[in-house]
Amino acid sequence: MTEGTEGRPGGGDRAFSVHTESSGAIERVRLLGEMDLSVIGEVDREMRRAEATSAGRIELDLDQLEFLDAAGVRLLLQLTRRSLRNGGRLRIMPASSAQVRRVLELTGVGAELPLEVA
Repeated sequence: MTEGTEGRPGGGDRAFSVHTESSGAIERVRLLGEMDLSVIGEVDREMRRAEATSAGRIELDLDQLEFLDAAGVRLLLQLTRRSLRNGGRLRIMPASSAQVRRVLELTGVGAELPLEVA
């Protein structure tokens, strides 16, 4: 398992971290905290790393994501489109956070994402 952590600029008290796990067949990228413009690059780098593997499935786990802004929504759409062009290996594990679910619902993006149904 690899782990990356990046705090918020300006010394904010809410941190963001990315945890990655590999089991051969599945690459899992787990997001924790708040995904906003300041951390998009980190998430995209981890997803590109996962996409470069031979795993048959890439899981983006949003379960512990607490906040999502427009930049995060845009990245989710980009990841989905990139996945569709490259074999459709991406599955997104839904968020527990009511705020994140609400953003996806209000923007209509949730219907476009490859959300895993429990």
